[in-house]
Amino acid sequence: MPTTGVLVLALTSRPTVGVLVLALTGAVTGAFVPWLAGRFTGVPRLVPTRGRAVAWVAVAAVVFGGLGVAPGVGPALPAFLAVAAVGLVLAAVDLACLRLPDPLVGLAALGAVAGLVAAAAVDGRPGRLLASLAGAGLSFLGYALLALLPGSRLGFGDVKLAAVLGLPLGWLGWPALLTGLVLPHVLHGLAVLGLLAARRARRETLLPLGPALLAGAWLATLTA
Repeated sequence: MPTTGVLVLALTSRPTVGVLVLALTGAVTGAFVPWLAGRFTGVPRLVPTRGRAVAWVAVAAVVFGGLGVAPGVGPALPAFLAVAAVGLVLAAVDLACLRLPDPLVGLAALGAVAGLVAAAAVDGRPGRLLASLAGAGLSFLGYALLALLPGSRLGFGDVKLAAVLGLPLGWLGWPALLTGLVLPHVLHGLAVLGLLAARRARRETLLPLGPALLAGAWLATLTA
């Protein structure tokens, strides 16, 4: 993977340049998010205004740039970027129609596994893959139990996404995994309270959890 090698080299030798390259890559990715998400929702354009289009570009740039300075990522950066790229599309789809399509979740899982296997080979510590698998298993079990609780609004799309996010978080270690499991609920709760206060939602309104799962995992990566 020559491009990945150049990117990792840039991040290690000139961190500022590497982060800028990542942010630019993220911005380009963000420009395609609405179109890609539309392929899974049946809505050709999810971003009808220029302001919202710019917002996706800005969010993607921040997400990618942030991963460039996240401690502990190291050679696993391509895995984190792959999950982030697919995650942006998943967030757009979930916001639009409360769905987390299995093909996208599967693609994120494939990117995570491939990137982490390569990182373990480069790092010379294949045992870290066991921590990643354990993270995925624990995430799946925890969210599956929550989804089965009476009155739970947690869907199994959320459960599967949580399991995928457990792969890179498990690579970072148990503190990052725990943060990534708990923080999404804090973010989701704050979002719900804000929408209720602004009278843009009611208690019975169904709100997507996918964006909070992804944001929580990203913040957990930054603070690992």
